[in-house]
Amino acid sequence: MAPEAGFREPPSYTRRVSAHGGQKKITIIGTGLIGGSIGLALKAAALPGIHLVGHDRDRANASRAEKMGAIDRADHNLPHAVEGAGMVIIATPVLAVREVMEQIAPDLAEGAVVTDTASTKAQVMRWASELLPERAGFVGGHPMAGKETQGIENAEAALFKGRAYCICPAVHAPEAALKTVLGMAQVIGAEPLFMDPEEHDVLAAAVSHLPLMMSTALFSMLRESPSWPDMGMMASHGFRDATRLASGDPRMSHDIWATNREALIHWLDRMAAELQRYRDMLQDAKDKALLETFARAQLERDAFLQHPPRRHPQATVEMPNAGRALVDLLIGGMMAERLRKIQKLPELSREGRPSPREEEKDSKPRPTLGDRIAQDIRRDLEKLEKKRAEPEQKDSPPGEGGG
Repeated sequence: MAPEAGFREPPSYTRRVSAHGGQKKITIIGTGLIGGSIGLALKAAALPGIHLVGHDRDRANASRAEKMGAIDRADHNLPHAVEGAGMVIIATPVLAVREVMEQIAPDLAEGAVVTDTASTKAQVMRWASELLPERAGFVGGHPMAGKETQGIENAEAALFKGRAYCICPAVHAPEAALKTVLGMAQVIGAEPLFMDPEEHDVLAAAVSHLPLMMSTALFSMLRESPSWPDMGMMASHGFRDATRLASGDPRMSHDIWATNREALIHWLDRMAAELQRYRDMLQDAKDKALLETFARAQLERDAFLQHPPRRHPQATVEMPNAGRALVDLLIGGMMAERLRKIQKLPELSREGRPSPREEEKDSKPRPTLGDRIAQDIRRDLEKLEKKRAEPEQKDSPPGEGGG
């Protein structure tokens, strides 16, 4: 059987990935919550000619994903699953990514795009550089979405809608690979956010990995108390909300902490200092200061929920449908020219970047690698859209819109 093709790319790219029946093959390795949700979101986008293949170490998971419609076909043979795929998405726990890369490397097609969804990025980027062949392009990814309830049965197409999708290109990633991952992130409803891998890991440790550890520690501490039988009867919504993350996948939690130790220790130390500050206010009966602390936290959290920070302009563009958006993102010549610059920027993001402590002292937000890239892409996409709109306006009958 002839191998199948990946996403549509410029002719020089598509010629490197053979086609089968006009379909384009995407392989998802790991059909749990994240992999299954990506599959459902891609299926919901109704992209023409896309054939989704799923592989999971647990064959039952892949079979359930097929029954749910998250993939078109389950393939329990990993080399065969990636053979001829234009895109391979590794959606496994972090420490499993290395083994997967080792296993798929010999069978990746020329020009294949490989990405991942792991919660830490620096280590994954090193593995990709070490293990993946030059004929394949790797772009690290991390959708900032999830649930404490894992598994394919909890997957949903809308999981990524409006959520940040961190994209960490390898220094030598081909522009076709970067465009493919960027296009996929937008098609599934996420907001692409370009980041340096080390920067990603420090920030993810603060907003994702630290809350997970605090939730687990709180539950474990109280559960071990001799008074737990009585406390457990009293525990209600507040306790359940604060410890919700402790119900997450233990292996996922372990892998995150094992591959992001330094950043997590930094934020644990900061958290310990903050708890000590609260303890001192209680010990010293500084009731006014304590009230002001609670009031400030309430106001600032409410403001965050109503108006979460966003990087403007975003690297997105309004299109009539997801299929057209993906095609334009993948083959838009103007965008491709601008994205080529990304290959030269990752090393610049490390130069002169302040430490987390220095950033906190500086009240003015500093433009990051993602800000600069997003601004450039936005300008070129607007030009591209203007050029696209001109022939449509000429061809449209009076009274009809182009959308």
